Amino acid sequence: MALVEAGTFLCGEKNEPVWLPSFYIDVFPVTNNDYARFVAATGHEPPQHWHRGKCPEAILDHPVVFVTWHDASAYAAWAGKELPTAQQWEKAARGTRGDAYPWGNNATPAKCNSRESGIGSTTPVSRYHSGVSPYGVYDLCGNTWEWCSTRSEPGRYELKAGAWTSLFARATPAVFNDASAEMLDDDTGFRCVTPATVMAMLLSG
Repeated sequence: MALVEAGTFLCGEKNEPVWLPSFYIDVFPVTNNDYARFVAATGHEPPQHWHRGKCPEAILDHPVVFVTWHDASAYAAWAGKELPTAQQWEKAARGTRGDAYPWGNNATPAKCNSRESGIGSTTPVSRYHSGVSPYGVYDLCGNTWEWCSTRSEPGRYELKAGAWTSLFARATPAVFNDASAEMLDDDTGFRCVTPATVMAMLLSG
């Protein structure tokens, strides 16, 4: 996990200053391999695209998809973590300067897996080295939409990142998107966070 230190950042499409306490965020989205350990340990229902409940070897290092918000929350609880708020997610992507993208302000579709890439599927979570955020976090633009803990209205939660199915313009971290907590699709996954205070307790214990 990567540390995002406490402080103010510029949030949303209006770049409004928001202060957040420090937290840790997963460097990579939760992969199929990560999720397979969760399924094995808990008996949770595997994603529908896994053949006979087992993930194909070729996509073990790809982000898990076909997970609802409830699935993502169950994994986070099992891992002793949380889903990020939309603001935590956005700060991890944009840093403190309010950059439009994780890598800066230049619109560069080649730095992420959006529809313009022409790949037509998810990619390994460590593929886009040039697209990392100021905190060294991968895939904060493109590859898959990511569930957040921020509820937009009853039964619906915010999504961030854009996806391989999305136009690059939709992958801007400040862009708003949400979906029903029951939604599951081939372009939606998640990652987790941990408050820095909790991490400190774990490390000291």
